[in-house]
Amino acid sequence: MVVQLYSPALDISRLPERFERKYFLAPREVGLAYGLLRQICLPAEEYPSEQINSLYFDTADLDQHQRSDGGDYDKDKVRLRWYGRDEDLQGIQAVYLELKSRRGFSSTKQRLKLQVPAADLALDRLAKGVVSKNSLYNTLASFGYFPAGMLLPVIRISYWRYRFSDIISAQRVSLDCRIRSTIIMPGPGNGEKELELPGGVIEIKGQSMELPVTLKGMKLLNIDWSRFSKYSACIDSHMEVPGTMGRLSPSGRVVQL
Repeated sequence: MVVQLYSPALDISRLPERFERKYFLAPREVGLAYGLLRQICLPAEEYPSEQINSLYFDTADLDQHQRSDGGDYDKDKVRLRWYGRDEDLQGIQAVYLELKSRRGFSSTKQRLKLQVPAADLALDRLAKGVVSKNSLYNTLASFGYFPAGMLLPVIRISYWRYRFSDIISAQRVSLDCRIRSTIIMPGPGNGEKELELPGGVIEIKGQSMELPVTLKGMKLLNIDWSRFSKYSACIDSHMEVPGTMGRLSPSGRVVQL
């Protein structure tokens, strides 16, 4: 008899799904993009701008990174997310354990809110994973996800996000910039000090792949970096030899600083 574990995380039809389109911006385009979005979109009613922090988990051989880098149709990411600047965190802090599952251009996200001491989110303590192994695996199991190998905290990524809403379609639009990362797991990058990816990313999220009418005229969206992943881009940058041309650029493109 063959026993097969069934994971609802692989069946996005059971969860609310959304479509994402991502557009990488060169450094010189970030300010222009912000100005244009302010003209043609409405600022989000809640949290129009803030710092977002994520601690990504992966296997020792970086299975999820390899899947993302290779352009796999099916991929999942496990991360712990919290909001706010480091200097503002104190006492007990809300964090969210998230599973993001992507099937082509369609994705779903499941998350559980937890409370942890803010001190556990300090950079020098992230190697402990913030949450216990039991909490991590039990939560993922409740999401219907069973990782193939042991998960380890790999990298912390922080960035500043500006949130908008399209005036006509109400689709969510965000501009992410100041993308900084620090390797947590020994190995890739050898714990190299924080790196920052130049440029930014526009993300458009909604129930359709169709671009909002108000955004179609933006010449900044001529190049669609639909596979751009902050996680994989940061991992790739840390694994490159310092000084290598294009080290801080998305795969396939050299950014002029």
